Amino acid sequence: MQQSITGEHDRRHFLTTGSLGLGSLATAWLLDQDRAQAAPIRPELVKTHYDTLPKPPVSPPRANAMISLWMQGGPSHIDLFDPKPEMAKWHMKPFPGKVKYDNAAQASSKVLHSPWKFRPRGDCGTEISQLLPHTADIVDDICLIRSMRTGVNNHGQSILALQTGRILKGRPSLGSWLSYGLGTETDNLPSFLALIDPGQLPVEGVANWSNGWLPAIYQGTVIRPREPRILNLQPPAQLAGKVQRSFLDYVGRLNTRHLAQRATEHDLAARIASYRLAERMQMSAHAALDISGESKATQEMYGIHDKATADYGTRCLIARRLVERGVRFIQVYTQNQFWDHHGGIKKSLPRACRKVDKPSAALVRDLKQRGLLDSTVVHWGGEMGRLPVIQNEKNIGRDHNTHGFSMWVAGGGFARGLAYGQTDDFGHKSVENVVNHYDYHATLMYLFGIDANTLTYTRNTREKTILDGQPGRIVRELLDV
Repeated sequence: MQQSITGEHDRRHFLTTGSLGLGSLATAWLLDQDRAQAAPIRPELVKTHYDTLPKPPVSPPRANAMISLWMQGGPSHIDLFDPKPEMAKWHMKPFPGKVKYDNAAQASSKVLHSPWKFRPRGDCGTEISQLLPHTADIVDDICLIRSMRTGVNNHGQSILALQTGRILKGRPSLGSWLSYGLGTETDNLPSFLALIDPGQLPVEGVANWSNGWLPAIYQGTVIRPREPRILNLQPPAQLAGKVQRSFLDYVGRLNTRHLAQRATEHDLAARIASYRLAERMQMSAHAALDISGESKATQEMYGIHDKATADYGTRCLIARRLVERGVRFIQVYTQNQFWDHHGGIKKSLPRACRKVDKPSAALVRDLKQRGLLDSTVVHWGGEMGRLPVIQNEKNIGRDHNTHGFSMWVAGGGFARGLAYGQTDDFGHKSVENVVNHYDYHATLMYLFGIDANTLTYTRNTREKTILDGQPGRIVRELLDV
């Protein structure tokens, strides 16, 4: 008799909890599709369901995940990645051409040759600045793009161009597009995570990880830079265990009933899904974010015990742990205007490099030694570079430059040991093999097995894409063939 009662309870519990899972929602959607084939339904009456379940790409992918190391503010490419010996002849002389200044009030026409030395590194011989010794050590594993261009000189607009595809606010970010197109390989962590800096949010704030007009389920989830990295994740002791389970089952039944009557309310569906995910994260998130079990050698490689690199190194190491667990897209940010060196560049640029150089290189090495680099894209860069002339002669710096700048990518199908593209003799404008932001997006999508022109979302009867009509080309020269 006891067995019979227990068995009935188990079945009820299974049916109740099963009715609340994403899998059952997917099954319901498939049944709706079967009904649609049996009897035509007016399009406006079809219930559309969105989730982050794994979705097959349209072509064989090279990349399954991406970690973007976002250097907000604009690292000076001509001091880090793009040596210009010709500038030495013009040092402190008027620039022999026209310059588009962002801050004309502090502008100067005097050329500023880089005070830091470059030399060839690795087997590939790519020249890297002395400010990035650890990046120089992995140069054979990275693809350095020296001809990036957005062409919009303000931080916000250029950030939006690289993060969302257009300079206008309100569009989905790159991580949201990948989550929408491919879902995630894990069911107990978000598909898209934003690891923010303890200083400040980057310029444009939440727009960097916004879902825009995609359903809210594809918005990035913020991981705090300090413990607790996710607030209110664990229940109070008096609510843990069976008490919480009963409460969640009851709330789940209410939510399912409420959503069934409002099938087109995607924000509501996303909110309910986030609550379910939060429950699953109670067990998984703490383990993913806890680096204490990592070996001493690994922690040293990331600079965890060095004050200058501890914070950024911790977040880079967490990013690797998240990729191991199936998270699709992770972005690790520096703080607001961290690389925006309008003045004091001779002190502030070395300080910025010290913070990120060792951890960034460690991430590439660590992924490689674990066999994950081939399927994971690592990106390093910001929204712009800097001009070849002095800004603020009393406290020397460099103004914005979005017409020619550098960034690097590694893994996930990108070529290794390649320096691609070229700016003019002063690093002012991209002049050879120009890579626009929309070319970069088209190439990334291709590596993930997605056609950037056919991954669409219908908004106000219009089909929208990340390119949104821009002529994005797949830059095949960047790929590892």
